[in-house]
Amino acid sequence: MAWNEPGGGNNRPNDPWGSGGNQGPPDLDEALKKVQDKINAIFGGGSGGRSGGPSKGASSAFFGVVAAAALVIWGVMGFYQIDEQERAVVLRFGEYHSTVTPGLQWNPPLIDEVIKLNVTKVRAQSFREVMLTKDENIVDVNMSVQYVINNPEYFVLKVRDPEVSLQHATQSALRHVVGDNKMDLVLTEGRAAIALEVQQRVQNLLDDYQTGIQVSKVTVDNAQPPSQVQAAFDDVIKAREDEERVKNEAQAYANGIIPEARGQAQRQLEEANAYKEQVVANAEGEANRFTKLLAEYRKAPEVTRERLYLDAITSVYGQSSKVMVDVEGGNNMMYLPLDKLTERTGASSAVNGSGSVDSRTLRQITDAVTEQLRRDASSSRTTNRGGR
Repeated sequence: MAWNEPGGGNNRPNDPWGSGGNQGPPDLDEALKKVQDKINAIFGGGSGGRSGGPSKGASSAFFGVVAAAALVIWGVMGFYQIDEQERAVVLRFGEYHSTVTPGLQWNPPLIDEVIKLNVTKVRAQSFREVMLTKDENIVDVNMSVQYVINNPEYFVLKVRDPEVSLQHATQSALRHVVGDNKMDLVLTEGRAAIALEVQQRVQNLLDDYQTGIQVSKVTVDNAQPPSQVQAAFDDVIKAREDEERVKNEAQAYANGIIPEARGQAQRQLEEANAYKEQVVANAEGEANRFTKLLAEYRKAPEVTRERLYLDAITSVYGQSSKVMVDVEGGNNMMYLPLDKLTERTGASSAVNGSGSVDSRTLRQITDAVTEQLRRDASSSRTTNRGGR
């Protein structure tokens, strides 16, 4: 049975307006008045009775609609979206409540405060400091620090201004590290080590402060002396570069001369070994030759002796162009210029390319001259005998 059908007292539980046994449709004004009475009861107002009339009921209805619409808008305003690179810190009545992950979220407006943070964006800060080194020199250092937010709760609540804390921590760490190193190391090859040490010190300080910041990289962009002494420092740098250049040239010369000297030494060693082997081989050959000659000499001493003599004379006079001849039974020694004789006789074909006479021609000339001398000596003796 429907709630508006007649049915006496048995139908009261089905009447949403509580109108009892009213057989017809409920009065709109009366329904609005009941809604207004309930709202007034909630907010502490009176019922107002039925004497308000239709105008008062209409205003009460309008107030209820506005309240419902405001409630709907309030609920809708609580929806928000968190991107993948973001995290959100939720504060309920100013106190930390939770950290929200990416996705569609809802929190009651005017009650919760949502603070969104990009936790993947790499932020950067630059610093420039003039400070003293360990050897009491002044350097001007430019440094860059890159960092990300790794703890949104700490970043929002633990420190009033985390980035200012980062700046102070970086300046402190940089002064400490530079103060422990000499100027040469800071300005030249020590930059990478200094940047790494500064990063470690900064991260320790930030963790102690609970800033929620993670330092990803520290870079020493530039390090130089103050401008007032830049010219003198450039001279020092140039002198050092000249020193390195001279060292490199000396090393290159050493690398070139030492292998060459070693090669020459090795060549001399090889030549010495070859000469030793040659001398030993010649000595062994001469010894073997002497042994064989000794055997032949024992067999025929006269022939062997004459042969050895002729070989010796040939080897001595073979390269000579002049010969001294002493004839047996004569009183004079004859000097024979063989080169002149060969030219005079036209025997140039018997002379080799070096201007020397071969052994055969020399023997022929010697025999001819000796025979002529013997004839002259014989005729001279005959003449002397006849005169007597």
